[in-house]
Amino acid sequence: MNNPLLSISNPVKFFKPPIPYRISLNTTINKKQKHQSKTLVATSNKRSTTSLTSSVSLVRRRNNNGDGETTLVKKVGRDEKGQTVLLCALGYWVQGLRCFSWLALNFHMAHCLNLKPSTLQLVQYTASLPMVAKPLYGVLSDVLYIGGARRVPYISVGVLLQGLAWGSLAIFPGAREVLPSLMAFILLSNLGASITEVSQDALVAEYGLRYQINGLQSYALMASAVGGILGNLLGGYCLLKTPPRILFLAFTALLSLQLIVSLSSKEESVNLPRIGEVTPEISSVLGIVKKQFLDLKGIVQVDEISQPLIWIVSSIALVPLLSGSVFCYQTQVLNLDPSVIGMSKVIGQLMLLCLTVVYDRYWKKLPMRALIHIVQLLYGFSLLFDYILVKQINLAFGISNTAFVLCFSSVAEILAQFKILPFSVLLANMCPGGCEGSITSFLASTLCLSSVVSGFTGVGMANMIGITSKNYSNLPAGILIQSLAALVPLWFIHYVPMLEPGFEREGKRAMSKKSRRNRRVGRVIGQESFAYRRERET
Repeated sequence: MNNPLLSISNPVKFFKPPIPYRISLNTTINKKQKHQSKTLVATSNKRSTTSLTSSVSLVRRRNNNGDGETTLVKKVGRDEKGQTVLLCALGYWVQGLRCFSWLALNFHMAHCLNLKPSTLQLVQYTASLPMVAKPLYGVLSDVLYIGGARRVPYISVGVLLQGLAWGSLAIFPGAREVLPSLMAFILLSNLGASITEVSQDALVAEYGLRYQINGLQSYALMASAVGGILGNLLGGYCLLKTPPRILFLAFTALLSLQLIVSLSSKEESVNLPRIGEVTPEISSVLGIVKKQFLDLKGIVQVDEISQPLIWIVSSIALVPLLSGSVFCYQTQVLNLDPSVIGMSKVIGQLMLLCLTVVYDRYWKKLPMRALIHIVQLLYGFSLLFDYILVKQINLAFGISNTAFVLCFSSVAEILAQFKILPFSVLLANMCPGGCEGSITSFLASTLCLSSVVSGFTGVGMANMIGITSKNYSNLPAGILIQSLAALVPLWFIHYVPMLEPGFEREGKRAMSKKSRRNRRVGRVIGQESFAYRRERET
């Protein structure tokens, strides 16, 4: 299955990102609310840099009806930040390590339960349905506090649900041998994983916005890739000597460790802002959730957010995937053992890790539209590697099936994961305060829904052209169809912005001195108006 703060030994500095796009929701604000809106002004005398290993302090001047007030935000020490880094790094590492248990589950369903290729793929993508409801988890995480916190408790709840699901599959034979019960525990596992992912993504986005650290999603994806490398490497070799239930039990033990870390972490150490007082009209939980959904709806309707979302969702949903058929062909026709499949995933995760590092260092300064255009082209052509394998063209060049699978089998999957990263950074930089969980969960939900649609479409196409466990003669035709479908989103590539908002302003440094001394960019969200200005010194 597909589906990103890391500990850094050396100080890594990031330029203080400029203010994101202006997002205006004037339709939800009446004149009375406008009169009562608050203006938050942040002033700075020189360009500053932010280090992940240094303490951070922010000075804010709140102007309300002409009365000035200066507030000093609490400094974050190294020990406090260490808890946050450990929690998020371990969380994303375990998220990437989920392939360890899923690799065992796929082999269990294919060899022990003898599921057909279409049935196997149907189970895989049906199990992703709990992730479609991520906006609900994100909204609850934004507005509903548990024990005075709204991020870390949800991480603990999600980890607990995953542990119960995988532990039951490991201990009880009936849970893994009967397809309905197996499906129920898989759904429970993905429900917990989706809650954990939403809370982690929101925590990273909120942390980055509050302390002006740009591109933390790149480091999160690196942690996930490292977990994927280790998970596939261990999973492939462990399946040669141990049954899948042992791998389920080992992953349950790892989830227990993550649960202990999350329960011992305190959200107060991150010094995240609390939601302001609510009015009597929305004092109930239902009213708060309803208001948050309305704000999310208004934010998503902004062109700067809706158009990139439409493109990335369409680029996934339009491709009918045949992952289940290709997996069964590799294991049942080519008779490749689990170690080869696992090692191919390891090589793919290494590629993803390298791509993420290069993107964080160099590529995120490139025009986003050109980068996505190239990645989508490469993705469409990389799908043809499966065509070469099924047609055995690689043997004509003296490349064995094992070597070809190791080198090229995971290229398309890795490119599909990598192209999501620029969009994650884009939306994180544009995310309004108090809506971090809602926005990041909405992105994850739409991506998951598009993957489900892609998987179901692939199952339908496989049944239509007659791909079965005993007949793979039409598999090459299906691979050609999905390769052509991957090129369709290039027709509306103009929906992708030219640059990410964090770097558009960096290209405008040549403006006049007067413009640099006195400029103002504002954004209006819900009932509050935030304005950032650089004032002329007297």
